[in-house]
Amino acid sequence: MTTVEPKQFAEKTVAIREQTQPFYIEGYHRPDYRDPDDAVYDAIQDILSNGRVSRLYRSLVRDQQIAAEAAGFSPYPGDKYPSLFAFFAVPLPGHTPAEMRDAIHKEIEKLKTADVSDEELAMYKTRTRADLLRGLADNQGLANSLAVYQTRYGDWRELFLQLDKTDKVTKADIRRVANQIFVTSNRTEAWIETAAPVAAAQKDGGAQ
Repeated sequence: MTTVEPKQFAEKTVAIREQTQPFYIEGYHRPDYRDPDDAVYDAIQDILSNGRVSRLYRSLVRDQQIAAEAAGFSPYPGDKYPSLFAFFAVPLPGHTPAEMRDAIHKEIEKLKTADVSDEELAMYKTRTRADLLRGLADNQGLANSLAVYQTRYGDWRELFLQLDKTDKVTKADIRRVANQIFVTSNRTEAWIETAAPVAAAQKDGGAQ
């Protein structure tokens, strides 16, 4: 028997106050790897988070210079069952988790309201194809990949259909899925606020 998590109907927030580096993270529920839009989720992650050309890096780290690091990752913690599409950012000194949240939401909103560029979509498809082919370059990689797809789908041939799914992803698909998943009621967000250090107790019978 598999337990299915109930649908989330309202935003959830968690605030942690510790004597440590401030941090922001948020997650949105997403379906498992068998969902027809699985390749679309991969495209969104690639465009927002893949390296220094990604939207989150360029906006938060390079241009605004408010974060030391910013990215998204999906699926988390795994893809066998419904999981999360998550984003995080580490603020630079003088900046707050709230700024990270607002900046991430601004980039998500762009994805929901305007098509990605032809170049961004082409780069995602090229990188995905290259990653898949590199994984088949030796016997061990080929054996691992075939075993994974046989286990997941009951048919190792599904490995060679992945490129077809990737090639079929469109700009409209990205906007549709972004509007479907990245909504307030589907979001859980958490952040660490740096707490002031606790004064050390005075030694050797100091004033109480």
